[in-house]
Amino acid sequence: MRASIISGSRVRVACGQSVTRFAVRQIVHKSTDIATAKVESCCAVRLNLGRMSPQSSNRRTAVFIDLDPEQLSDLRSHKQGWAMMNVDLIYVGIDVSKTSLDVCVGVAGNVSTLSNDSAGHDALCKMLLPLKVGLVVLEATGGYEFACASALQTAGLPVAIINPRQARDFAKAMGKLAKTDRIDAQGLAHLAQVWAARPDAAKLVKPLPNEQQQKLAALVGRRRQLVELRVMENNHLGTAHRSTHKSIKSVIKSLGTQLRHIESELESHLKQYHADLSALLSDVKGIGAVTVATLVGELPELGTLNRRQISALAGVASYNHDSGRLKGQRSISGGRATLRTALYMATLVATRYNAPIKAFYQRL
Repeated sequence: MRASIISGSRVRVACGQSVTRFAVRQIVHKSTDIATAKVESCCAVRLNLGRMSPQSSNRRTAVFIDLDPEQLSDLRSHKQGWAMMNVDLIYVGIDVSKTSLDVCVGVAGNVSTLSNDSAGHDALCKMLLPLKVGLVVLEATGGYEFACASALQTAGLPVAIINPRQARDFAKAMGKLAKTDRIDAQGLAHLAQVWAARPDAAKLVKPLPNEQQQKLAALVGRRRQLVELRVMENNHLGTAHRSTHKSIKSVIKSLGTQLRHIESELESHLKQYHADLSALLSDVKGIGAVTVATLVGELPELGTLNRRQISALAGVASYNHDSGRLKGQRSISGGRATLRTALYMATLVATRYNAPIKAFYQRL
């Protein structure tokens, strides 16, 4: 890209026959020719976008941007605010798999591979503790990331666990269409740097659940697995040969016994560690013991966020889909699917027995 200094007092972008005027407060340009230019009066930078093909010559674009004389003395010193604030910090991205960790230290740093076990976690902490780490970002990988995140937080490092969809969308937005473990780690480090510039960056670093919360979430998850297995076996019973019925019925009976044990353990755990919250939730008609356990176990943020934030986490917030004159239909998306399923069943009951919800439902 070539650049030259021209006189002017306005900002404009010319594209074909159309001209758009807009305000620009600041420009960051790395060209040595412009950075060393000394202009005494109000001037502008013209960016020559180079030659274009005859087919697209009518779309040739020229950009004119006003700069104050002070800015032209040394344009290299005018960096974006977040880059100046976090210039001394190092951002780390970790791509997690079942057996390994691909670690990128710094946005332009090299990627090293460590084992995803206690030895690898210790080596990772020893690697990062001497550095001035601004943020460590990991993807949620079905639980394989939890031990590593716990070790890093115990060592005092700021850790954020994000949805893999967010990381992939960011990589695509940055032009990274290829996907490997090393590329993912580099993208996560870049994402950590961008996220750290947000005004609410502190909210991204959340303490991991304590031991009681982890146990409750594990019990809720195990109960869900047993229910799914029992449904599968009941479906098999309807189509299986008679010679296998005895085996299937035996498995169904065993799953029922396991379910009763899990539910009994859930009940005692809630009474011991979450009695107040459980009692508060149980007062709402339509919410039963299973829904209470799911909400307390898989929504630890309950009571700490506002209604819009908590509904988005639960996956029941409706999002608009508008563009220009188009007013699209609102729909829910994202969030935690298991919570949305539990709330759906509770809502069905509430539309029959909870008077305020029943009245609202009938108005819809």
